[in-house]
Amino acid sequence: MKKIEGYLYEEESKKIRTACEAVWREFGGSFKETIVDRALTIALRKQGLQVEDQKRIDILYEGQKVGTYVVDKVVDGVIAIEVKCKPFITVEDKRQFWRYLKGSQYRIGYLINFGPHKTELLRRVYDKARARGALGA
Repeated sequence: MKKIEGYLYEEESKKIRTACEAVWREFGGSFKETIVDRALTIALRKQGLQVEDQKRIDILYEGQKVGTYVVDKVVDGVIAIEVKCKPFITVEDKRQFWRYLKGSQYRIGYLINFGPHKTELLRRVYDKARARGALGA
């Protein structure tokens, strides 16, 4: 595959997708979130990624800590991952994840849903948006 200019954490992102595909092939959307979450940790580590589960992250306002959020996973110390197992990702799920990403130091995040019919991977980049102070869905 060809490298994409300016694609943040391209190699890690490919490995995350590969791990999600492996878990989907094995389980589909048949299990509760805790089971899929644990399987994804195993699959990510098999890809050679370092995974921190249930990582407490600081939420910042104007550079100061105002609270803590527990994200499902942090990969290689730079990518936040939130896992869902529901029929589909809602607009509110997307907004909530965007706000968590906005309030943290992470530039990249994945909202991953292992739904009953497919896996949805939403890759969010909160880099340039942080500089603009944007809030997206």
